[in-house]
Amino acid sequence: MSEPSILAGPAIRRLRRREQMTQSAMAARLGISPSYLNLIERNQRPLSARLVVLLAEQFDFDPRSLRQDEAVGGVDGLRRRLADERFADLAIDRDEIAEWLAAAPQAALAFARLFDASGKDVAAVQNDPMDLVRREVERWRNHFADLDAAAEALADELRLSSGEIGSALAERLRQNHQLSVRVLPADVMPDALRRLDLHARQLQLSELLDTPSRNFQIAVQLALLEQRDAIAAIANGAQFADRAAWRLFRRHLAHYFAAALLMPYGRFMRACEATGYDLAVLQRRFGVTFEQLAHRLTTLQRVGQRGLPFFMARIDRAGQFSKRFAGASGSPLIEDVASCPLWIAHQAFEYYGRIVHQITEYKDKSGNDSLWLTLARTVEGSAALGEQAPHYVVILGLEARLAGQLAQCRGMVLDRTRAVRTGPGCALCHRADCLQRSLPPRGAALQFDERTRGLTPFDFGG
Repeated sequence: MSEPSILAGPAIRRLRRREQMTQSAMAARLGISPSYLNLIERNQRPLSARLVVLLAEQFDFDPRSLRQDEAVGGVDGLRRRLADERFADLAIDRDEIAEWLAAAPQAALAFARLFDASGKDVAAVQNDPMDLVRREVERWRNHFADLDAAAEALADELRLSSGEIGSALAERLRQNHQLSVRVLPADVMPDALRRLDLHARQLQLSELLDTPSRNFQIAVQLALLEQRDAIAAIANGAQFADRAAWRLFRRHLAHYFAAALLMPYGRFMRACEATGYDLAVLQRRFGVTFEQLAHRLTTLQRVGQRGLPFFMARIDRAGQFSKRFAGASGSPLIEDVASCPLWIAHQAFEYYGRIVHQITEYKDKSGNDSLWLTLARTVEGSAALGEQAPHYVVILGLEARLAGQLAQCRGMVLDRTRAVRTGPGCALCHRADCLQRSLPPRGAALQFDERTRGLTPFDFGG
């Protein structure tokens, strides 16, 4: 049987340039000749399965990056977009599209994103600080190896355990930074949860914070004090023109370090594997909130010690995303502004404090189907107590083919027979038979038959 192969020249060229290597240097690492690598980069030779394995072993390389065509729906996805009347005079055929996708997949992806964003204020979206930061985090796949290593080293130094995390962190602040930790009443800190008072040499925390949140805020302060230069170097590397985006990214990195300090990589990964990623056990073992745990699960991409590729998001009752991190999952479920009302994430508000799950057959706006497990649970914000407390749903997701490894999925049927069929929100969804549809898909040609009333409110063409 012949060895599977794929044309992947642009992906290999991007990897080599990222590693700042010459063709000769990379070829030597892979045990091939520079001329053969040159042919691979020019798509004149395929990338064999053996070389894919070598690339994964020698570099921080994810083989899924070779499937950039999936992000645009392949040739058929690009054909659908290029069938728009604006391109009718160009007579672009299927072979040209296939050549474009093979030779310049990133350019094809850029075109697809711009096309899909038509009808929106594209410039506003591209310059929004939240979106800029999210794109930068996804570029790193939400894994910052240097911060992870530094946090793990500090955790080992402090010998953190769930019974002494708070006192160990507070003692570190006192000994190394001459700062004491003081918890103050809400009426003394009505507008803040954490405040650094350098005059009083205090890190002041609101009494509204529960114990895991207090520990997290102390860890954030340690990140800002002890990892200031490392965090600034990563943030500066993003080259944001917008100062607000730089500050948001810096805050994300400080929070990343804090989570890595509370859940040190090696110990956390061993616990995940030993428990089958049992969320309740992990929460208790590391003394963290469900939301902190969900964040951490999206970051497990250390070379040679990767965890399952989760995505994570947080929504409010209106379905608005306030957080979303795809990590290494590549999930399309959290890419769009709107989401499907049939998604379990929206129903989770009805099951306060319980983890609910759903197998979802998701059809993206390019028409590609994929199967996902979604776990969702309500959480409370820390800004108030009782009826005034803000409520959100935190979502964890994983490809269904990987979900059998989870403790939460024991005994579950993880195939399409049990899946709920969802999409990216009505305006982008082309499922013709959805009874929940509220709007026709944007750009679709509406069809009318006055003699018949169908089951769905809109009939439309492709």
